[in-house]
Amino acid sequence: MGRKLLWASLVLSPVTILLRYAVHAGDVTLFAVAAAGLVPLAWLIGEATEHAGEHTGPGIGGFLNASFGNAPELIIALFAVAQGLPNVVRASLVGSVVSNLLLVLGIALYLGARETRRLDRASLLGQLGLVGAATLLFLVTAVPGWSGNPERHSLAVVTAPVAAVLLLLYLGVTARGLRRHKRLHAESGAVPGSGWTLPAALGVLAAATAVTAFVSEILVHSLDAFANAVGLSEFFTAAVIVAIVGNAAEHGGAAVIAHRGNLRLATEIAVSSSAQVALLVTGAVALLSWLVKPALPLTFRPVELAAMGGSALAVAFVLWDARTRRWEGALLIGLYAVAAIGFGFAGDR
Repeated sequence: MGRKLLWASLVLSPVTILLRYAVHAGDVTLFAVAAAGLVPLAWLIGEATEHAGEHTGPGIGGFLNASFGNAPELIIALFAVAQGLPNVVRASLVGSVVSNLLLVLGIALYLGARETRRLDRASLLGQLGLVGAATLLFLVTAVPGWSGNPERHSLAVVTAPVAAVLLLLYLGVTARGLRRHKRLHAESGAVPGSGWTLPAALGVLAAATAVTAFVSEILVHSLDAFANAVGLSEFFTAAVIVAIVGNAAEHGGAAVIAHRGNLRLATEIAVSSSAQVALLVTGAVALLSWLVKPALPLTFRPVELAAMGGSALAVAFVLWDARTRRWEGALLIGLYAVAAIGFGFAGDR
């Protein structure tokens, strides 16, 4: 019954697009319908990822989910850059890293760790190391931005080489990790089940991601009116609401996959997605912003850097022994609640 309801609710996506471009519905209505429409899309991406993971193994499956799931995040960020909203972009990137590490991973551990399971310690800690390295690199552009105008052009110029280093570091480490995952999957002798073929799973992933990008853009377009209606700050709206919406695929996909018992794939999705946002998406947005203008300086505030670095350390502590426990998932969810409250008190720049 649940699966039939999810398949049927996919109709909310075209309904959202029609309401936006044909009916010109109000922003509050658009926000509600778009948010509801992202739920079945996230389930579908998770479904397709799990089928793809049967052919590729959990490591590569997690990378595929992160890549397809973070496409809307990149698109949303570029839209915000073009609209002259640099603080929204930076806050949404920080919120995405923190929500994937604490909220998504916490939910996955809580739902999937009904019994103790072994995880891929090397892969997960390697991805967390990337988040830590990115946080340190951000200091190069962030510290000068703590005084004077954080949007000044000179900081955007300094950001360009930092963004290039982020991209090269991510691509180098990820290429090595994917080769390792491919070898381990081949050595495991795992045989794909009777589910979807790999081309079918990838095709569904691509289609669902494209629709997710449209729906996410509509929801972000209506967020300002929603935030004003409930009295939220721009920073909190971007760091919590936009981040969760932009990563609906990872949130829903990891939860569904963990609930089915495939915790290794679910944890790979959460942690690899955070690393991909911190390095690949952030670096790409910073460089591509030179094309859409104005160029985006990566001038994160201390509270934003502390949230990213602290989240990576907390997750490293939880995953250090590569064993899963439900209370650890609850702990991470609680830490995310604390971070979200902190974002609320931080206010706008």
